[in-house]
Amino acid sequence: MRMFEQFGAILDAIDSAVWGVPLICLILFGGILLTIRLRGIQFHKLGKAFKYMFRNEKGGTGEVSSFQALCTALSATIGTGNIVGVATAVVAGGPGALFWMWLAALFGMATKYTEGLLAVKYRSVDPETGHVLGGPFYYIERGMGRHWKWMAKLFAFFGVLVGLFGIGTFTQVNSISSAITGFFDPNKVHTVSILGMDYSIATVIGGLLLAICVALVVIGGLKRIASVSEKVIPAMVVIYVAFSLILIIFNIDQLPAAFVEIFASAFGLRAAAGGALGAIIVAMQKGIARGIFSNEAGLGSAPIAAAAASTNEPVRQGLVSMTGTFLDTIVVCSMTGLALVMTGAYQIPGLEGAAVTTAAFQAGLPFLPSQVAAFILMVCLVLFGFTTILGWDYYSERCLEYLSGGRMGAVKVYRWLYIIAVFIGPYMTVAAVWTIADIVNGLMAIPNMIALIALSGVAARTTKDYLTRLKNGEVDEWGEGITPAEKAQLETQAEKAE
Repeated sequence: MRMFEQFGAILDAIDSAVWGVPLICLILFGGILLTIRLRGIQFHKLGKAFKYMFRNEKGGTGEVSSFQALCTALSATIGTGNIVGVATAVVAGGPGALFWMWLAALFGMATKYTEGLLAVKYRSVDPETGHVLGGPFYYIERGMGRHWKWMAKLFAFFGVLVGLFGIGTFTQVNSISSAITGFFDPNKVHTVSILGMDYSIATVIGGLLLAICVALVVIGGLKRIASVSEKVIPAMVVIYVAFSLILIIFNIDQLPAAFVEIFASAFGLRAAAGGALGAIIVAMQKGIARGIFSNEAGLGSAPIAAAAASTNEPVRQGLVSMTGTFLDTIVVCSMTGLALVMTGAYQIPGLEGAAVTTAAFQAGLPFLPSQVAAFILMVCLVLFGFTTILGWDYYSERCLEYLSGGRMGAVKVYRWLYIIAVFIGPYMTVAAVWTIADIVNGLMAIPNMIALIALSGVAARTTKDYLTRLKNGEVDEWGEGITPAEKAQLETQAEKAE
């Protein structure tokens, strides 16, 4: 027993070191550097980014539409962290954590833009099958040079581990099972014995149904994952945001005070004399870390999905990719954070994680029976967790495909291992699994951020070239087979002929 405790302590120490100030500073520094080199593209091109998101490019090279690629990426980023993670950050760091989460997201949009751009620029496309493989492993190898291939393989190795043993399976499945059991059988009255341990029937049934649903989707590969994500992601975001907006509107008189509390807490103005600096540091650490963990800007996961988008312009997909960070943090996480601060649920003693957000919904929507509010949140947790499982299966498959040299046989075996991991997920109780997941997830970010900083000049030049061509009418934005300049020339010729 003593040995397990020591092992757990060692893992906790490694986790704290990996997700400590140096990595957070590296990701934040990268976002600031890219924002400067790209001249704040996330601010002045956000409108065009959303236009590209909703209108696909015809005739582009790739396996799925830009919107499907974005939804695949969002399926992994919008997860239980948007509900549970935000609550954890606000409880630990105060309302000010939300401000630092916003700040991290604004710079993170430049990071996510660069990831999407480089993923398309350096991707590999099979001319015969049209199969696409791209992501940090390719822009490290092809962008930085083959002598950096070891770093690309290191990233891919960590990506496989995160998918199979961490964020993709055990952590999400456990959150889903806990949400289902907490609603249908909170006191665990109806139990069955499995290998000497008692589990709620709700846990068993929920876990089995989840494994079946995951199997039906992941066996179909990317196109099925993208198809399901394209339908589920918009629906679940709309449902969660809609109920959050109803809560905000119903308590609109508390909104100004909530923003005052957020900004005051962010800069330590609510702390006792002498404790302001400590309060600021805690709020920054919790908010920035949770923001990065939620929207995954800099971790290198989203560009794996972005590489499969049907487009001929890297900048175009970069713009679409950065909307993911906006939607994840500025929209969804803000809804959770505002609900917590406006209702004061984060101050209720003894509550943590999903229970805090549930309490906020119950307090902020008094016209709904408490069980109805709890049910809505449970459904959102289940959907968020389910889509994260799908997204990370795709990410880890592509990492394995790179490591195995394109052998799809290994990928097919991996899919079944992934389904088995989802099946046994509800019964995993070893805390070390979650800590290991945190560690390998953080380790993914290090080679990715090094590559983004090293290739920031490439991203800046590619962006400048595209925007110049766009301004001069030389870009065929929608793949219609003709540029605005060519169209104007033909119209002029037609007028002269008349």
